Amino acid sequence: MDSERPDEKEDRPKAGNGASQKPSDADDVKSLLRAASGVPAGSKKAVAGETATTTAEGGRASGVGLLERTKEQGLALKERARAEAETYKDPQQTQLWKSIFRVSHDRSDPRNRSLAILSNVFLHLHPAKINRDAVRYGFTWGMGGITFYLFIVLTFTGVLLMFYYHPTKVQAFRDILYLEHDVPFGKLLRNMHRWAAHLMVITTWLHMFRVVLTGSYKRPREFNWCVGVVLLVLTLLLSFTGYLLPDDQLGFWAVTVGTNMARATPMFGSEGPFGPQLGMTPYNDVRFGLLGGSIVDANALLRSYIWHCIGIPLVASIFMAVHFWRIRKDGGISGPAPVMLEAEMKKK
Repeated sequence: MDSERPDEKEDRPKAGNGASQKPSDADDVKSLLRAASGVPAGSKKAVAGETATTTAEGGRASGVGLLERTKEQGLALKERARAEAETYKDPQQTQLWKSIFRVSHDRSDPRNRSLAILSNVFLHLHPAKINRDAVRYGFTWGMGGITFYLFIVLTFTGVLLMFYYHPTKVQAFRDILYLEHDVPFGKLLRNMHRWAAHLMVITTWLHMFRVVLTGSYKRPREFNWCVGVVLLVLTLLLSFTGYLLPDDQLGFWAVTVGTNMARATPMFGSEGPFGPQLGMTPYNDVRFGLLGGSIVDANALLRSYIWHCIGIPLVASIFMAVHFWRIRKDGGISGPAPVMLEAEMKKK
């Protein structure tokens, strides 16, 4: 009767160094489970049961830890989203605003006032200092300046050509013949305008190719890159609208093919994606708007003349002014890393 079971002896607290050790709650739970199952403490089944119990407890602990980490990540994400939303309450603190508008200088300090004047293209035409390597011809190719020069040539020769041209089906081609054969230096004037137009398209492409090669489209010049893309589209439209003005076979078929392609414009063309669903027909789509009708006739010639001589040059001039202004505000022409000349190196 006084004998005790082995499992009870195993669970009895042992004295060590004169002090009794109190069993933990986990040990009590394990003892109760063994007593209920009748499995001896030292048997393999008991060891396997204890291992399973420990594994289950570890799994529960890892699950709780994973849940806690998920909660912490969710709270961090929520806090970051809240901080991002706070920045949008003040648009001037967003990267989009900073890429378009430069932060104004504090006018209370004389140095800041001087900096505001020196960095303003209207108050100070020439920059205070420039990057020596950025103005190397081998780096820029001079494509931007050549393109602007060709635009000036086109504007000057175009104004002179307007004195001898009537945008009508009867007079347009006759005016071209009169200009080439009867007007003094008329053929030279027309060829200057025509070849300058072709060269402007080429130099615009080369200018943008140079910008891509040198990485000049990157921050903080991403907005000016977008302005340059708009100028490229306007340059192509100038060339396209000028094709029809001589009213010859080349211009007629070029505009016919180009406007037929416009019928496939998404949402705005009668044959383009989502065009028929939006009610586009050959009599109200973008092609009809470009030609002023359904065929290339007098209305198309007049619209091309107005867009070519007034509309597109005016819009292009505004974008060019913004383009030049942003070059100054973005720190001038982007150049390579500063290179120190041999004469500038300090002799040791």
